[in-house]
Amino acid sequence: MGVLFDECAEHRVATLVHLDRPFDIDAGTRTHYTLPQLATLVREAAGWLAAAGAGPGDRVAIVKDNHWDYDLLACAAVRVGAVPAQLSAHLSGEALGTLLARLGPALLVTTAQVLERGRKEGTDLSAAARATLVLDGAVPGTLGMDDVRGHTAPGPHRRHDDEPLVINHTSGTTGVPKLVVHSTRTIIGKLARFESVRLPRIGLRRSDILVNASAFAHGRTFCWTASALCMGPAEISIITTQDPNLADPVLRAHPPTVLEALPASFVRFQPLTGGLDNPFRRVRMVISTYDAMHPPTVRAYLRASRHRRPVWVEGWGQTETGPLTFRFHTRQSVHKASGGAGTRNLGRPVPVKTRLRVVDADTLRSLPRGRAGLVLARTAACALGYVGEEDRWSAKRHGTWWNTGDIGARNRDGSIELLDREVDRTPQLSCLRTEDLLEGRLPQALECVVLAELGRDPLPVVVTADGALDQARWKEAVRDLPPLREPVALTWDQVPRTGTGKVRRGELLHRLTGRTDTYGSGRWT
Repeated sequence: MGVLFDECAEHRVATLVHLDRPFDIDAGTRTHYTLPQLATLVREAAGWLAAAGAGPGDRVAIVKDNHWDYDLLACAAVRVGAVPAQLSAHLSGEALGTLLARLGPALLVTTAQVLERGRKEGTDLSAAARATLVLDGAVPGTLGMDDVRGHTAPGPHRRHDDEPLVINHTSGTTGVPKLVVHSTRTIIGKLARFESVRLPRIGLRRSDILVNASAFAHGRTFCWTASALCMGPAEISIITTQDPNLADPVLRAHPPTVLEALPASFVRFQPLTGGLDNPFRRVRMVISTYDAMHPPTVRAYLRASRHRRPVWVEGWGQTETGPLTFRFHTRQSVHKASGGAGTRNLGRPVPVKTRLRVVDADTLRSLPRGRAGLVLARTAACALGYVGEEDRWSAKRHGTWWNTGDIGARNRDGSIELLDREVDRTPQLSCLRTEDLLEGRLPQALECVVLAELGRDPLPVVVTADGALDQARWKEAVRDLPPLREPVALTWDQVPRTGTGKVRRGELLHRLTGRTDTYGSGRWT
């Protein structure tokens, strides 16, 4: 990864890159790059990191606003032999302080705004690092860009395929995220290489315009950076915002043929699918990860495409494992889902690469098909461990099997039906299935969340544009469902979320009820 951009430039990969806003690491206002220009920027960044004291074996923590230059900085750190740790600035100051204390980085690369927010929240984020490099200003006791700019980068440092390559954190829906360590073998050799195959229909083509609207601090985009550049599409567009009004100009200027985004971004951009001149009319493939998508959203994007047979590729996995299953949605399949079925069927395990078992939570014995239990996975792409939480990692390993912490059931055809996160489950119903049903029945809903609370009926939360809910429609929507409490209607911004847009269910439950106790044990979160 340290020489990825150099190698693409040497092989004359002609991909053009477009940004919705300039990089935070580039002092200019440029929003268009060739790969040779990006290769130069990565080499310059490697010089900055080396000048700031980062070298082989060191950890370099990166905390900044959401942008693809997270991965450029990570590649620069890899180039000098360091191990980049990409931390989302969306995290609270307390959570960032905890993660930085676990990391003990030689260098923290951040912004003045992030440091100031940490101080306001009672955390000195620079305290855990040997040195701090601030990208956008002068902060007493830290290095600024004028202190490191212009230094020549050392030659690329090679490392063994099984040594740590990058550290990414989990989404953190249930508390402080976990720091996951991947090696070159696991995240590049097993994950990115798998995506770098030109498969019929779903493989990336050199003529494609690829758009990614993601959370660039997370491991998915580090892997995506490797595979996308190796495939050499005609254009790549980067979208850093979830505001549809800001994303629309970039989408229209470079209409995607392949679109990947966060589940929350798909929901926020969905109003753009409505017009005849919608920016998704050329899309032939949509890729979603992180969380299952609700059927109405999938239908909206597939309808918006004028391609003869657009396909939605849904991957399920975790930061620790990468994708474990894939499922493909078409216009026909999601039309059938309109009768009440959801998109919680995750598909089958990735052939040859992944095995899945459904087991009893107490005995870990395999359960027959159709019975709900914990989902265990076995994959050669499994990470090396958690930073500072070795016991937690060991508790989730059962020999060669990894405990996903998800509750699911194996269907007759071998596919996996996802029911709930173990910590969020309730005996009355599947929260996830119920959310799918409610979203299909409530056209005004941007999102539905069903919260499990110990000893009480589940609490439904309906997210709408204005925070209002038609009570007559609600009563009709729940007429045949198990008992639910009276719904709470909120706007999108009133719901606590992770950097990837996932709902922080425990925090939302506490805000609404003052309680956090659920039926789940939380032992495998």
